[in-house]
Amino acid sequence: MGVSEPSLSPWVRRMGWASLAANLGLIVTGGAVRLTGSGLGCPTWPRCTSESFTPHGALDLHSAIEFGNRTLTFVLAAVAIGTFWVAWRSRRSDLTRLALLLGLAIPAQALLGGLTVLTHLNPWVVSLHLLPSLGIVSLAVVFLWRIDHPAPVIRRGALTQLAWWVFGVAWAVFYVGTVVTGAGPHAGDSGAARNGLDPLEWSQAHADLVFLLLGLTLGLVYAVRAANTPPIVRRAALVLLLVELSQGLIGFVQYFTHLPVLVVGLHMLGSGLTAAAVTWALLTVRESGREESGHKK
Repeated sequence: MGVSEPSLSPWVRRMGWASLAANLGLIVTGGAVRLTGSGLGCPTWPRCTSESFTPHGALDLHSAIEFGNRTLTFVLAAVAIGTFWVAWRSRRSDLTRLALLLGLAIPAQALLGGLTVLTHLNPWVVSLHLLPSLGIVSLAVVFLWRIDHPAPVIRRGALTQLAWWVFGVAWAVFYVGTVVTGAGPHAGDSGAARNGLDPLEWSQAHADLVFLLLGLTLGLVYAVRAANTPPIVRRAALVLLLVELSQGLIGFVQYFTHLPVLVVGLHMLGSGLTAAAVTWALLTVRESGREESGHKK
């Protein structure tokens, strides 16, 4: 595996972690907007009301929550600019490109958020609003990984293919989860439409995909051990399995307790953590080779 360049500023890693944390936070606050019924607390976009960019003329709890979530865009933008600056100063083109993508993703996500408001929380548009945030989380993980692995040797074969299957099924779980949400009760506003699908049927489809994901991940855990991969690979696969088990448990709890707000919020945070963990696992399997015979653990 590669090592950090001696001249690399510690701020590169710090800003990478800041990007990851900030975008996980956005998932949580975005969930709070929907779960408190504040999705139309600011009924238009880019203004909050037809007269003002702020809700001061008609401030209530819902408008404060929605406006607060919008202002986080500026925090994310500041973090993205800081990340790009330190990456550019590092003279690492790979980190600079990743930081640029992280930065460009912020306004793109803001535009999609505006579209959800302008379409009055159309459930299909809302369902697509979460996925880019999960993608940005994955990208932040790639940035952190690339700090220590500037010139990776790509590992090919059945193990890497299995890791890609785990990654792909995880994203299928994420998407179907948004479809289930679009059929459920937490619409973001009492007047928002639902997608008209059967929540029970789609919850079952979501659960089936989760079981498939768990099975594949369990297979990955055993496969990386059997293949004598480095400890970082085995650890990443095990952490992913534990995150998935925790997320699955929260999912079952929220279903059988009729979707309490706090539990659903934890489930959304778990989605972000799962996206981070599955990306890390894929990177370690794909770019970390077999242990040398003299360095077995």
